[in-house]
Amino acid sequence: MADQGAGRDRAGLAKHADAGGGQRSRPPHRTPRQPGPSDEATPRRTPGTGTGTGTDADPGTHARADADADSTETWDDGLIARRVTDAAAAALAAERETTTRGLGNNPPAPLAYDGPLRSRLDALRELVGLSRTRLDKHTLSEAGRVLDEAAARRKLSGRHTVIAIAGATGSGKSQLFNALAGVAISETGVRRPTTAAPIACSWSDGAAGLIDRLGIPGRLRRRPVHNPETEAELRGLVLVDLPDHDSAAVQHREQVDRILKLVDAVIWVVDPEKYADAILHERYLRPMAGHAEVMFVVLNQVDRLPGDAADQVLDDMRRLLDEDGVALGEHGEPGATVLALSALTGEGVGELREALGQFVAERGAAARRVAADVDAAAAELRPVYAAERRVGLSEEAREEFGARLADAVGATAAGEAAERAWLRNANRACGTPWLRLWRWYQGRGDSTTGRHAVRTQADEEATARQRVEQAVRTVADRASAGLPGPWAQAVREAAVRGSQGLSEALDELAERAGLPPGRPPRPGWWPAAVLVQAAMTLLQIVGGVWLAGQIAGVMAPNLGVPVLLMLCGIIGGPLVEWGCRMAARGPARRYGQEAERRLREAAAGCGRARVLDPVAAELLRYREVREQYARVVRTGSGVRVG
Repeated sequence: MADQGAGRDRAGLAKHADAGGGQRSRPPHRTPRQPGPSDEATPRRTPGTGTGTGTDADPGTHARADADADSTETWDDGLIARRVTDAAAAALAAERETTTRGLGNNPPAPLAYDGPLRSRLDALRELVGLSRTRLDKHTLSEAGRVLDEAAARRKLSGRHTVIAIAGATGSGKSQLFNALAGVAISETGVRRPTTAAPIACSWSDGAAGLIDRLGIPGRLRRRPVHNPETEAELRGLVLVDLPDHDSAAVQHREQVDRILKLVDAVIWVVDPEKYADAILHERYLRPMAGHAEVMFVVLNQVDRLPGDAADQVLDDMRRLLDEDGVALGEHGEPGATVLALSALTGEGVGELREALGQFVAERGAAARRVAADVDAAAAELRPVYAAERRVGLSEEAREEFGARLADAVGATAAGEAAERAWLRNANRACGTPWLRLWRWYQGRGDSTTGRHAVRTQADEEATARQRVEQAVRTVADRASAGLPGPWAQAVREAAVRGSQGLSEALDELAERAGLPPGRPPRPGWWPAAVLVQAAMTLLQIVGGVWLAGQIAGVMAPNLGVPVLLMLCGIIGGPLVEWGCRMAARGPARRYGQEAERRLREAAAGCGRARVLDPVAAELLRYREVREQYARVVRTGSGVRVG
């Protein structure tokens, strides 16, 4: 990787700088009676300055320890600090337990989030609740963890800030831990990994619940050297020394990852050789870029760099942090604090202690950490909530879906059949008797009700079913277009569920709503037309009988009148029928259109109830979660102590 290559190049530069630095790169040789700089990063306190809680934390024992060092203490090579004995650890645990019981009647004030942060947490909780049936547990796991940890942190002390010191093997984080505590608490040395378990150091009482939450046992809990000035400056601080994040032991790395999710802030300790390490940047700094406001990045061991090499390495480290997306808190801007120091010589440690004191005094780290966790969870959930474009089902798509269903059930054909039925009934009522007899003879097997079977052939039914399925797929694709994957899938599934049995339901509608039972209604002029047609028929009959009587000799010969009567009946009957047909076209067309409209509305209603309404419900649910997601991603967090 580029970062690894850059790390190797800079490691070579640092080693070269070490060589050019002369005696600054190695501490002077010390006798066992005189502990080396690794033992305590700050000058040893004089006896009687205070009382500690452990063997190393008790400055009153330093003189005795120095006097008996050759006979009672075991020193490895002048670099490894004195180990805390089991007896001292047990005594410390007992003392802390007594202190905790003493605070029982006056527990520390719990943490309280301000309005914007509470609103974001409530929105995230509502978002998770609305999404449980649509998203898998893995997708919502981080959001659920953030909610659980925010609720757990809120119940604990709001007057304490938990800060973890993290770093790679050999970065000197334990030296820095001891320097801040003012006494050698955490082991340092050349043996790797040195820090096998997290160690907590609290500058004030009332932090037992916070340390319990980290899973640190009582034997690994310490108190700093008693110093009124430093205690007042760092009051409320809980400092945790973590195992090496690049340790060869898997359980060490797991502890680091677990505790980093629970602390309020973190101090990343890097050295001139490994500050560009790919593991640090890719596994931790880059994913935690949004937590810059609760992050300190400390370049340790600057005593090994000659001249202005420390400034060059610090500038390059700032560049890498900027590439990782970590905002730098410079020029009054919120972001990570970047410092250079030497825990071995004490250079820059006071500046870090001052920055930590101000950071702890603000009592805002816990809320900023929770807000950053919410931001990270929201960013992780963005692909499943953020739509590519405006989503929804347009009115045009709804109308097109209804039109497709209407075509599938043959609404147009049903309207045309109704129009033909109306015209056929008009012809039957107003047509000449002779033509009606002829038509009756030709259509003796036809139905006399005026109804027309719209769907009779199996192949037509199969075609109609395919049209229905195609219409459902089209509307589902349009409704899910632009939606995130899970919600688009939910919309399509809702459409498919609604389409089951839709074809059969449309067939029933076609039978019920296509044409009304019986004959079509007749206009008011039909009786008059029937009487005129009957009169024309009567004229034909009278003229025919008259002419037949003349032929038979019963009546006096007079061809003109009977022939005229017959001609009037023969010509008038078709004329009346033609006139009635012309007059019936308008009502027949309106009747057919009404039948088509009823069938189209019935088909659209059936499709709306079975497909569009479930799809709309899914879209409405997505809009609800999208609104909640918008509330989650809003900025603004804070803390107040209740």
